[in-house]
This record gives sequence, structure tokens and C-alpha cells, in this order.
Amino acid sequence: MTVLNEIISYSPEDTFAIGRKYAVSLKRNSVTGLFGELGSGKTGFVKGVCDYFNVRDTVSSPTFIIVNEYIGYSENDKSGITIYHFDLYRLKSLKELSEIGFENYLNENTICLIEWADLAKQYLRGNMKEVHFSYGKKENERIIKYL
Repeated sequence: MTVLNEIISYSPEDTFAIGRKYAVSLKRNSVTGLFGELGSGKTGFVKGVCDYFNVRDTVSSPTFIIVNEYIGYSENDKSGITIYHFDLYRLKSLKELSEIGFENYLNENTICLIEWADLAKQYLRGNMKEVHFSYGKKENERIIKYL
């Protein structure tokens, strides 16, 4: 595992800001898998990404519905972009991933952010960016690694 960048977040606000900064690297047809324990900051990071893209909807984890859709735009591209925020925790097989029409979300007009992305990593044969979240030594501390 080659770590491209490692950042320590000291608060949920830091995690949000780190997600916002990460969003600068995202282009249309980007797929990012988010890996880490429950409560490690994945959704807070997604909120930061969505803020960068001027999403005005409330961003929340799609735990029970599997995918949320947000419409946003970047300051460089006012034409709009669709951001799909997945939570694949409840899916147990590649067949289930296929049955939700996962491949239909991957196109030149979207950014996909995937929590619990192990199945997506298999499906895409590793062809996605990865961000890993882990707990730090202090209560609100998180270690965020880009691979």
C-alpha cells in the first residue's frame, strides 16, 4: 500500500476542510472509495467534497438507501455535475452491486464517492482512488490517508 498523502484531522471541521481540499483533485468520471470504521469521518469528508462543488442539499450517509444523489458545480465549470454518494455496507456480493445498477452511475458526468467500498474495489478491479480513515490517539483525532 503506497500512501500518497497522510493528514491528521483534529476535529469534524478539519475533516470537512480536508474533504473540501481533496475535491480540487476530482474531475468528471472520478471514483473514490472511502475506507474506515464506523464514525471515522467518511461522511464528514463527503460533506466537504460536496461543499466544494456547491451542493445545497443536506448531505447525509445513505446507509439505508445505498445511494444519495447531489447536483453541484465547480467554480471552474458552471455546467453542473452529479455526485453520487454510496454506502455499500449492507451489500454482500458483486451480484448485489450489479443488481442496483452500479455501472449506470459511472459516467463522464458524475463523481462517485463510495463508503464501505470493498465491493466497488473488486468490481472496478482497483480502478479508483482510495482514501482511508482511522482513529487517532485523541478522541476527535482522525488519520486520513490518500492512496
